[in-house]
Amino acid sequence: QVQLVQSGGGLVQAGGSLRLSCAASGRTFSDYRMGWFRQAPSKEREFVATISRSGGNSDYADSVKGRFTISRDNAKNTVYLQMNSLKPEDTAVYYCAATAQTLIGGTSRLRQVYDYWGQGTQLTVST
Repeated sequence: QVQLVQSGGGLVQAGGSLRLSCAASGRTFSDYRMGWFRQAPSKEREFVATISRSGGNSDYADSVKGRFTISRDNAKNTVYLQMNSLKPEDTAVYYCAATAQTLIGGTSRLRQVYDYWGQGTQLTVST
């Protein structure tokens, strides 16, 4: 079992920045690919970003590419999502997720492959 505890989030003005954190416990953190997803009201949970076990590879949704950065610190068992140039459409509940599966291609964008989830944290971007 892996436990994921998120922190960060809140209210920020459009154009601002915020960093989300997700601390893992229970298993060897570096055995897990990590991802961030988000869910806006009345919408499906959607992929935001993912990072490989070592942190050497990452992938982003087109909607956040160039604005968001996913990173991890395996010594601290933590994954981060740095969000810059925030837009009102970024408003959502953000979730971190972990999977021990070895994934290929775009499968790391699928929420179904992630086995463990954080509790979610609200981000609201005001105009």
